Amino acid sequence: MRTAMKTRLNIKAKRVYESPSRVDGFRVLVDRLWPRGVTKARAKIDLWLKDLGPSDSLRKWFGHDPARWPQFKERYFAELARKGDLIEQLLAPVKGDKLTLVYSAKDEQHNQAVALKEFLERAAT
Repeated sequence: MRTAMKTRLNIKAKRVYESPSRVDGFRVLVDRLWPRGVTKARAKIDLWLKDLGPSDSLRKWFGHDPARWPQFKERYFAELARKGDLIEQLLAPVKGDKLTLVYSAKDEQHNQAVALKEFLERAAT
C-alpha cells in the first residue's frame, strides 16, 4: 500500500442515497452489489470496486448486527490485507486529497465503508 503511505487523504464514508457533492472528491462505491433504486447517473460514482467489499460469507455472517461489529472489522481487515492490488487501484486515481467511500447500508456506523476507512487510516500512519 505504497500509495496510502505517500498521501494523507481526507477520507469519508457516505450513503449512496445522499446527494453527491463537489466536496466529496473521488467517489468509490465499495459494495459488492449495485444499490437498489439508484441509477449510475444519480450515484455519480467515479469507480466501483465491488471486490473491495467483504466476501459474501462475511457479509452474510455480519448481517449488520452491531454486536458483531468488532469481529466483523477484524475479519474484514484480514480480507483487506490480502487485497493490496485493489487498495492501490482505489488510491491511485485520487486527485487532491478527498476520497469518499460510498455504500448503501442503512446503518451509518456499522458498514464496510466505515471499516475500510479505518483500515486505510491505520495503514497511512
